[in-house]
Amino acid sequence: MMNSDFRQDFIQFALAAGVLCFGEFRTKAGRLSPYFFNTGLFNDGDSLRKLGQFYAKAITASGLKFDMLYGPAYKGIPLVSSVAVAFAEIGRTVPFCFNRKETKDHGEGGNTVGAPLGGRVLIVDDVISAGTSVRESVDIIRTNGAEPCGVAIAFDRMERGTGERSAVDEVRSIFSLEVVSISTLDDLCGFLAASPELAQQLRSVQDYRRKYGVNT
Repeated sequence: MMNSDFRQDFIQFALAAGVLCFGEFRTKAGRLSPYFFNTGLFNDGDSLRKLGQFYAKAITASGLKFDMLYGPAYKGIPLVSSVAVAFAEIGRTVPFCFNRKETKDHGEGGNTVGAPLGGRVLIVDDVISAGTSVRESVDIIRTNGAEPCGVAIAFDRMERGTGERSAVDEVRSIFSLEVVSISTLDDLCGFLAASPELAQQLRSVQDYRRKYGVNT
């Protein structure tokens, strides 16, 4: 299952699914980006299955040790489910849970659904923008007596937040968490450079990176 090309394969997969597209898009920070990445468009069973497999490949390749998975509502719910299934397909049964936006005061109650939080918990999300979702997840995990050990995301834009560091770098620094990404802006640029028909997109992405990218 492991291969060195899975990051490039993921870029191709995201393009084919329309999850990664090119044009002019305004980001939350008000910047005009030449590309857009939206995991919400992995919206059928087959694409979600494949997405989970890519997450499992990236997590396994990172060597990160974890005991269970956690998905922050709402986007993290299908993501964490797909990753747990992908690990089961390769012979590892991994418990998972996700949170409710509002605490339930009847039935089983509580603010999480699924396996009880415990041990080293890997957070599964789509991207890291402001880090708000990570902060909330860390609080929930620690409140339940477990320890967050990392965050797995689909794509790292590798651009500055409000300061000189990227949101991913800030999460690593503030929370002392490992961040695992299926692919990064480096991978996107490499893919575009190997595709002559996408030369214009490469120039646009490189121009944007020179303005807003982080030094790595």
